Amino acid sequence: MRTRIASAALAAASIAALVNLAPSQAQAGALIAAPTAAAGPRYDEYVALGDSWSADVVFLDGHGLPDTTHVPVDCAQSHVNYPKLVAARLGVRELRDATCGSATTEHFSAPQSLPLGGTNAPQFDRLTRTTDLVTVGIGGNDAGFAGAALACISLLPLETIPMDLLPLPDLPVPLVSTSTLPVGGCKAYFTAGGVDRLAVAIRKSEIKLVRAFQEIHRRSPRARVLAVNYLAGVPAKGCWPVVPITDKDMAYLHATFLKLNAMVARAARRGGAELVDTYTPTLGHDMCQAPNVRYAEAFGPSVNDPAIGVPAHPNAAGARAQADVVFKYLSTH
Repeated sequence: MRTRIASAALAAASIAALVNLAPSQAQAGALIAAPTAAAGPRYDEYVALGDSWSADVVFLDGHGLPDTTHVPVDCAQSHVNYPKLVAARLGVRELRDATCGSATTEHFSAPQSLPLGGTNAPQFDRLTRTTDLVTVGIGGNDAGFAGAALACISLLPLETIPMDLLPLPDLPVPLVSTSTLPVGGCKAYFTAGGVDRLAVAIRKSEIKLVRAFQEIHRRSPRARVLAVNYLAGVPAKGCWPVVPITDKDMAYLHATFLKLNAMVARAARRGGAELVDTYTPTLGHDMCQAPNVRYAEAFGPSVNDPAIGVPAHPNAAGARAQADVVFKYLSTH
């Protein structure tokens, strides 16, 4: 999902500082075992499209810096995100993984400028007439959900209304909100005047997803198109200070997250895509759970595989859970 940080220099410095933490190749192999192909449906050409929750964005893990096989390093794409795990289990001949942090549906047909100077080509460029499987995980950034979640961060467990600050550059590294002070009160802020601005943004994003699914069918008429929704990373109740968001604001974020997934489901139906529900099977693994239970991290460090991940995004266990759901769906439908 879309995220913000104070400057590109900070992101570059963060990555550079973490390089020295990378284990050797031998250690990496021991930490993260390569997946093996399993019996299942056969696909030859798989294209993965989507945002950071499909890229399973990471700063550093057992493989080192983010994967640059398919996209620039500043997409922060994991070496073991769910598309790669699914491709390995299916034994596909060719995977083209276009997923990238901060992507919106706009970046399906237009290039995406990235924080460290890279450019991810239009994601649709990976589609061909012979593509036979496409997964799509998108919508949160179109609706502005991630930026809104950052506005909910509170240094105190109190209900206060955030104050506006000047906007700062977008980066796929959520460390602090750049549009509000960290004093919480985001429910009151986004529903001021009796209009839920996030709910409105979600509704307006639906047609963008519908058109994206339709365009995928046009470019790849043989492809099976799967709309993969967002796993259950947002709890219904807060756990301040583990996740520094008040209970009232967390309940609002959770309700908004459900609206986001409902919108993805509607868009899939309208656009002729098959919905793959990663939310229901991952309930009980949100950011407020124990470190060895949660599928998304509130902050970067993760014990699910040694990693410095991007806060408020799926960790390696979450990526495996996403892959399990997608593979099971393909095997049973």
